[in-house]
Formats: sequence, C-alpha cells, structure tokens
Amino acid sequence: MDEDERRTRQELMIVDALVRAMDRRDEVFRVIEDSEDVDEARRRVGQLLGVGELGSRAVLDLQARRLTRDQRRAIASRAEELRSMLPDGR
Repeated sequence: MDEDERRTRQELMIVDALVRAMDRRDEVFRVIEDSEDVDEARRRVGQLLGVGELGSRAVLDLQARRLTRDQRRAIASRAEELRSMLPDGR
C-alpha cells in the first residue's frame, strides 16, 4: 500500500466513525456522559461504534456544530469520495 492510499484509508476511517456517531448521537452522548474519564469514553465510544482509537478520538473531538444535517451529508459525501479513490472501494 502506498502512502496516498494509507492516508486515504486513514481519513476514511475517521469520516466513517463520524457518520456512525452522528447516526447514533444520543447513544454516543450517553456513553460519554456515563464515562469516568476521557480514556474510558474513548474506549466505550469505540466499542459502541465498532471503530478503532483513531475513529473514537475523532468522535470525541467532534464539535457540536458539526452535528447538523448538512454537515452529516458533507461528511458522508466525503466518505464516498474517499471510497472511490481506493482500489477495493472500501
């Protein structure tokens, strides 16, 4: 895998995690609120969404203004764009 593909896959992991979090925002907020600290929140968000540390960090760093419908569409569109750049499309 070349460097461009690696970066594309990494960005795709992040935007996929964000889309999943937006789709399940109530659950994500509950998990975060119920966590003792940031490390526990990151671990539990990752488990809830089925994403790795990179994705769960991105979710915890997500600003509330990004939770609008138009922002979700933009992020989902970026995910599709990234998928189209990968040889296997995933």
